[in-house]
Parts: sequence; structure tokens; C-alpha cells
Amino acid sequence: MSERAFTLVRPLRRTTCVVFASPHSGRHYPDEMRRATRLDETALRSSEDAFVDELFAAAPGQGAPLIAATAARAWLDLNRAQDELDPALVEGVRRGAHNPRVASGLGVVPRVVAGGRPIYEGKLPLDAARARIAAGWVPYHAALSDLLEESREAFGEAILIDCHSMPHEALDQGPGRRADVILGDRFGAAARGDLVDRIEAVFAGAGLRVARNMPFAGAYTTQAYGRPARRRHAVQVELDRALYMDEARVEKAPGFDAFRAVMDGIVADLAALGRPQDRAVAAE
Repeated sequence: MSERAFTLVRPLRRTTCVVFASPHSGRHYPDEMRRATRLDETALRSSEDAFVDELFAAAPGQGAPLIAATAARAWLDLNRAQDELDPALVEGVRRGAHNPRVASGLGVVPRVVAGGRPIYEGKLPLDAARARIAAGWVPYHAALSDLLEESREAFGEAILIDCHSMPHEALDQGPGRRADVILGDRFGAAARGDLVDRIEAVFAGAGLRVARNMPFAGAYTTQAYGRPARRRHAVQVELDRALYMDEARVEKAPGFDAFRAVMDGIVADLAALGRPQDRAVAAE
């Protein structure tokens, strides 16, 4: 894949320590993948966080950078560690300690898409898997690390909002407890508690029902970058796809523009959490 694996849109002027990232919204499928897969495009796209980058596109206008994948998640998963290689897919990889993500086929180079459907008929060469990682994963995480360090240097703190979507049925928390949004902070390990409270209040204030950590507490990005003791916070945001899209067709729903307008307001409020005056008020 010769194309850049992500886009980075910077604001004209940074006014907040918040950084927005969308690692699963990429929709570029290289020709070599299309030739090798047995799946049609709709099946391949079932793994995408489709349109999430558009839902958070207001971030640069609010003084915050937005980094978003262009490479498809089925090609390369930017929310996995670079060594999470699947021995059932990649030749020459030894089985290590049990990793439930890898075992289910969802390593850094995925073996399956949603529903456990295999992408390939055979294995991939180790060199090919490493080339994907070098071309996409390494530069994406280098850029994300730089953005967070820029925030810490300029504002004394960094807040990462890692933006995702989940299937509608996955958000059913039991009778009367269906959530629209799930916030993942690794059960308090990835972000300061009062900050997560304020993030939850932003979504709740927009009329959305919010749950935390169950069933999604945050994956590699949240775990790797969330270091509250070092004034670096990471919160994963999962949006119910039924709010704005037709999941089966991977198409925008008729109400997409209305929901995007709601999200524009949410993004503005999230960005405000990272402005010096707002953080000072919260600390009082």
C-alpha cells in the first residue's frame, strides 16, 4: 500500500490539549487485498467504524487536531499492538501467551471481519505483514505520540479521545439499560476520574445514554497512551451505529446529518474540556 495510511488535520491554532483520533474509519482497500480475499466489499467494510471520522470532523475548527485512518481496519488495525500477529494467519509467527484478540482473528493484521468471516483463504508471508505495519502502524503512532507530547508541552496535559463505533446489539446493557455511548477508561487506569465524569456529562447533556467500560474498556490505544500520573489521559468513545447508519448496507441513515450536528456540539464541548481556563475551573 503506497498511499498514506492516515490523515492529520491540524487546527489553524491549537487552543486545547484534546486530541481526537479515529483509527478504524479508514476505507481504502488495496488492490492486492481485493484480489486475495473471498469477501465482497460490504463484508469487508463490516469491520469499519464507518463515517466516525466525519462525525468528529468539527475538531480542527474547535482548536484540536484530528488524526484518522485512511487504511481499512481489515487491512491493518491501528488499535492493536504491532506485535499482535496471528499465527493462524501469518507464516512464521510462533504462538505466545494467550491473547483473546489475536485468538479471535483480530490481531494487528486481521484474519477475519465482523461475524468471524475469514478474509483470506491461506496464510500471509511474515514480510508482507511487517511491511503493512512499517507503512501504516509505525507512522500513525509516531504522529499520535507527537500530538500528545505537543499537548503536554503547550498545555501541561494531554487528553486523547479515541473515537469508535460499535454494532447496535453490542450496546444492550440489559432490560432498560441500552446505552448509546460507552466510554472506556480501562476501569480508571487510563484517565482521571473527574475528567471522565465531565466527558460523560457532555454526551448525557446531548441526550445520549452513557455507560462505562462494559463491554468495551478500551484496547491498545487507551492502554498505551493513558497515563494519568503523567498528565496524559485516554478515553475510548464507542457510538451506537444505529444512531446514524444502516449497519447491514454500511450506508448513512437518513438522519445522519442531524446526528452529525449533535456531534458537532459534543466535539465543541469535549474540546473545551482541554482549554486552560476550563481545566482551571475544574480543578478548583
